[in-house]
Amino acid sequence: MAVCFSFAAKHAKAVIHSVSMDFTIALTGATGFIGDRVARRLLGEGHKLRALTRNTSDRSRLAGLNIDWVEGALEDLDSLRRLVCGVDSVVHCAGAVRGVTQAHFDRMNVDGVARLVQAVSEQHPVPRFLLISSLAAREPELSYYAGSKRQAEVVLTDLAGNMPWIALRPPAVYGPGDKEMLPVWRWMSRGVAFEVVSARARLSMLYVDDLAEAILKCLVNQQSLNGIFELHDGRPQGYSWQDIIATIKHVTAKRVRNVKVPLAVLKTVSSLNLSAARIFGYAPMLTPGKLRELRHPDWVCDNTAFSRKTGWEPRVMLEEGLRRTLEL
Repeated sequence: MAVCFSFAAKHAKAVIHSVSMDFTIALTGATGFIGDRVARRLLGEGHKLRALTRNTSDRSRLAGLNIDWVEGALEDLDSLRRLVCGVDSVVHCAGAVRGVTQAHFDRMNVDGVARLVQAVSEQHPVPRFLLISSLAAREPELSYYAGSKRQAEVVLTDLAGNMPWIALRPPAVYGPGDKEMLPVWRWMSRGVAFEVVSARARLSMLYVDDLAEAILKCLVNQQSLNGIFELHDGRPQGYSWQDIIATIKHVTAKRVRNVKVPLAVLKTVSSLNLSAARIFGYAPMLTPGKLRELRHPDWVCDNTAFSRKTGWEPRVMLEEGLRRTLEL
């Protein structure tokens, strides 16, 4: 605790101010796609923000913002203690979305949560803990990633004790700056849609700013929200692949040709990609596990419980979200 007292003394003004009307919030993953938007939303509401960063992270997009940076890593317990000392809430966005082994995902997504919960639990009073999980956690058998996200939720519930906590399971999150889905949207806006999902699949979507707003609602809500909640963009039954193509057509005013990629081809490419990643040491996106996620028929969420408890309602449906993402 000596480290915490030292750090708190250095930042006493910020901590004291947070007791009045603004919160002091610790954030992991601030330089990532979701974390960036969360940071901007929290600062825009006047909250104090302290963010964890590796010394190799690119902070250029957040340059000039009033962020108290703490250099460290999820593997470094001391840096996590400095991060959470004296804060009101902790938002955990960081994690691994690509990898080649279960151990890699577990090291980041499971062990990282365990260390962060330990650091938070040592604080007095104990801050609120908000975990950004994934809808993939609903189907942990599909991939290393999905399994690690479910296990992270288990670790959180097992270790929480008297710590107030909440885990959000967003579906596919998209928006400007997204590196995962933006290539798909761009290909479709150019007139080609590569169909890799199951023909009967339905999936929910969520615009990144709506997720940031949901996180804010959690942090300012004074009720006990302990639990796991799903989120979507306001379309209860989600979208089919044809729904998405129709929306792209409407947004771009272009024809979109649907190209069905044979499952055998997808399986071969994903297996080769995983093997190459193990040999050459890169983090692959398309793997057999990711393919099983893509082919799963039901990624539809239910907003009801979360909206009832927080008053949050999504504002950006897919059409408007794609206009903003593609800057049309």
